[in-house]
Amino acid sequence: MSSTELPGVKAAAELTSQVGGARVAEGERLRTAPLSGLELNVRFRPPVREGLPPALFVHGLGGSSQNWSALMEQLAGDVDCEAVDLPGFGWSPPPADRDYSVTGLARVVIRYLDAAGRGPVHLFGNSLGGAVSTRVAAVRPDLVRTLTLVSPALPELRVQRSAVPTALLALPGIATLFGRLTRGMSAEQRTRGVTALCYGDPSRVTSEGFEAAVEEMERRMALPYFWDAMTRSSRGIVDAYTLGGQHGLWRQAQRVLAPTLLIYGGRDQLVSFRKAHKAAAAFRGSRLLSLPEAGHVAMMEYPEVVATAFRELLRDTERARQTAAGKQTAGLTAGRPEEPGPRGPNEQREPNEQREPNEQRVQNEQNEDTADIEDGRG
Repeated sequence: MSSTELPGVKAAAELTSQVGGARVAEGERLRTAPLSGLELNVRFRPPVREGLPPALFVHGLGGSSQNWSALMEQLAGDVDCEAVDLPGFGWSPPPADRDYSVTGLARVVIRYLDAAGRGPVHLFGNSLGGAVSTRVAAVRPDLVRTLTLVSPALPELRVQRSAVPTALLALPGIATLFGRLTRGMSAEQRTRGVTALCYGDPSRVTSEGFEAAVEEMERRMALPYFWDAMTRSSRGIVDAYTLGGQHGLWRQAQRVLAPTLLIYGGRDQLVSFRKAHKAAAAFRGSRLLSLPEAGHVAMMEYPEVVATAFRELLRDTERARQTAAGKQTAGLTAGRPEEPGPRGPNEQREPNEQREPNEQRVQNEQNEDTADIEDGRG
């Protein structure tokens, strides 16, 4: 249900320098993307060669773009990597409208992609970022080439006990109470607690990475908007869990058209591993990677494994695209368009007489959701 500012686990991803006070891994750079009413800090790696497809990474609750550094390093030769600090997190200031809802954050991602002209992208999301990315993929399929979700925060009826404190932040006054109860905790104690909560094996964290995380914890706790961002974001997740109908996250997962990779950790204390197969059934044509030893942030604990799984998705998606293009060309050459084949192992096509109404219904829902995203209702 949440991810946090966490240390890296590989020497290659350790923080080696600072730019304007913000730590960056070797080979990374930072820039500011101004949008109306807010500024986004963007962490990126200059592409190793021209023509790489773009990718965008979206962190979870309490996290930052830094959570993706290890995976971006792994994928530097495969995609053109960018990771955003969502408003109020990392090095992005809070939004002027103080809207931390899942819909509001999805609107920010959409606005950034539209302004940057980078879509369609390979979209990655962890935890809260997974919920945000699901909504983006459902309402703006033109912006998403593939979708990779690491422990996405999708609604659960039985929330894990260890996730309850995060959910309680949504209640009025709880943030103030938490602040009082934890006032005597040092940044090191807080970081150890967060690491134990989010990692399947905290011993994988390097000493250098832990020290960097402690420094970042001290910086974040000193920000005047820290608790406001955490409280409103937690409330945004709870609100998204209670939405029904076409705005519900499970319903929107069913409408995602992009090939999807789902990654769940067997030791995840925040998002239940039990939801993995439900998610695999909800996202059409999806593939599931289960990591029994991983916690909530598999892309930080096992970046090589996650990168390998994504490369397989990338390879198969490109192969399917080329095959479809070849069939279409062959059909046109023969004087008739070729009938598209099945979309994936979890999806069966409707009979011809049913396909058009159902596809029109999905398109109508996407249009309605896009309108709601734009005016803030969704």
